[in-house]
Amino acid sequence: MTRLEGKRAVITGAASGMGRATADLFAREGASVALLDAQEAAGREVEAQIRAFGGDARFWGTDVTSEAEVRASVDAAASVFGGLDILVNCAGIIGADKPTHEVSEAEWDAVFAVDVKGVFFATKASIPHFLAAGKGAIVNFSSIYGIIGNDEFTPYHVAKGAVNMQTKQDAATYGRHRIRVNAVNPSTVLTPLVEGIAAEYPGGLPAYEEMMTARQSLRRLGRPVDVARAVLFLASDEADWITGVALPVDGGYTAR
Repeated sequence: MTRLEGKRAVITGAASGMGRATADLFAREGASVALLDAQEAAGREVEAQIRAFGGDARFWGTDVTSEAEVRASVDAAASVFGGLDILVNCAGIIGADKPTHEVSEAEWDAVFAVDVKGVFFATKASIPHFLAAGKGAIVNFSSIYGIIGNDEFTPYHVAKGAVNMQTKQDAATYGRHRIRVNAVNPSTVLTPLVEGIAAEYPGGLPAYEEMMTARQSLRRLGRPVDVARAVLFLASDEADWITGVALPVDGGYTAR
């Protein structure tokens, strides 16, 4: 039996990168997956690819900054699938690379609207379905930047710190209802965005990888599937006694 056989999952940010890899892996492990993303064409492509190998996937165009859109999509997925078991909050943006005193209110709000309110809206919409089922699992995408500080991307750091705190708060609140809430905290992963940055770096991907992994114990960049496998474990019944964890998936970056 596959590890998510019969499970029904909502995944935000499912059209690309780590969200796409998670959706693909979940479907291969037997889950029905609701793909929520604002990128219509890419989301439909993921839906078609999953269906091509026999998986069950449905796409809903969704702006995670809109509570009404998120609730409508989550409720629609629950209706189509006959309930929900898993929520993966992957949708996120990096935002402005500025220190605090240079960040505008609009730049700050743009990151928080997606990275924090998006998690809040999807969790808020999903919890009633988990309560009805008597059980559920949420996995939030945070970042090592939600654990450590440095001199770049201030709004992103603070937003991901908020995601880790939301994870712990919801784990504490809903555990008595058998709803588990955990987070993954990746370091740099070769998503399409990062691949584009690496291609423009002097020396290309090999030089970029060497530079970016200089502080890691494992000297390679992450691949989306590396993170997806961690999400799979936390979402599965194998992690039935794990909640409130902010798991670094970072090649040992935070160990040094």
